[in-house]
Amino acid sequence: MIRVEGLRKRYGDQEALKGIDLHVERGTVCGLLGPNGAGKTTVVRILTTLLRPGGGRAEVDGLDVVRDAARLRFRIGLAGQHAAVDELLTGRRNVEMFARLYHLSRAQARRRADELLERFGLAEAARRPVKEYSGGMRRRLDLAASLIVSPPVLFMDEPTTGLDPRSRMQLWELLRDLVKEGTTLLLTTQYLDEADQLADQVVVLREGAVAAAGSPEELKRTIGGDRVQIVFRRPGDVDTGLRLLRSTGTPEAESAEGRRVTVPAADGAQSLIRIAGALDAAGIPVEDLTLRRPTLDEVFLRLTA
Repeated sequence: MIRVEGLRKRYGDQEALKGIDLHVERGTVCGLLGPNGAGKTTVVRILTTLLRPGGGRAEVDGLDVVRDAARLRFRIGLAGQHAAVDELLTGRRNVEMFARLYHLSRAQARRRADELLERFGLAEAARRPVKEYSGGMRRRLDLAASLIVSPPVLFMDEPTTGLDPRSRMQLWELLRDLVKEGTTLLLTTQYLDEADQLADQVVVLREGAVAAAGSPEELKRTIGGDRVQIVFRRPGDVDTGLRLLRSTGTPEAESAEGRRVTVPAADGAQSLIRIAGALDAAGIPVEDLTLRRPTLDEVFLRLTA
């Protein structure tokens, strides 16, 4: 659904994009990650026809972002970093205005506004001015406006910035529903848990280039496997416990800080069971025993440090 090959963009002496390749399958979610200035928003602006590329080529739903820009705008939706809604208008008038900009008739615009406001839980607030909306309500209204023409491809640039945890989870559920219905979603985000929750594919940008790409699980495996974290109840048991574990074939501890020890877990849950059994049989009490998997935060820091 999205095909990018050798995409480049320069601002004066600064090369913002250095030949990016990106392929996103239909009906999937691609999370675009990277530190500030990595090129995420530039990619989104090019793919949504707001910015011309300096080199390479990009297609969305089979349409070239430069040659077919006018046609493409009727095939995509965009929700930017800041909700693009008029605070002085009501929620209903905002959606109707966007519908009219898509050349729907007044009657069609009213019907579409009713459908979208109901779907996004804004029907009761439809007659209130947007300046009275919460941040989560504004973001939902912005998303509703981006779906006027039921676009097959939706772009979201940091969609949950500034939202409280409940509003973030509500928006995640709305996005999951859209993807189940066949929408292809490309989102940029600073929240690694957001990409972990939503994305089928994660692309990490660093200084205008792709540092890594793959599913969240594939990227986690690049920095090593699972670990078992042990918190001994008594500080004096740490050395005894580690000697015992080495005698049972457990690898050397990766870290030991106070009563907390971390050891590699080559076979995941089986390592946890084996370690728990050995410590219990030896009568060594533990306060906590946890199987810990790598996180996208660790992947991100490793790739962008």
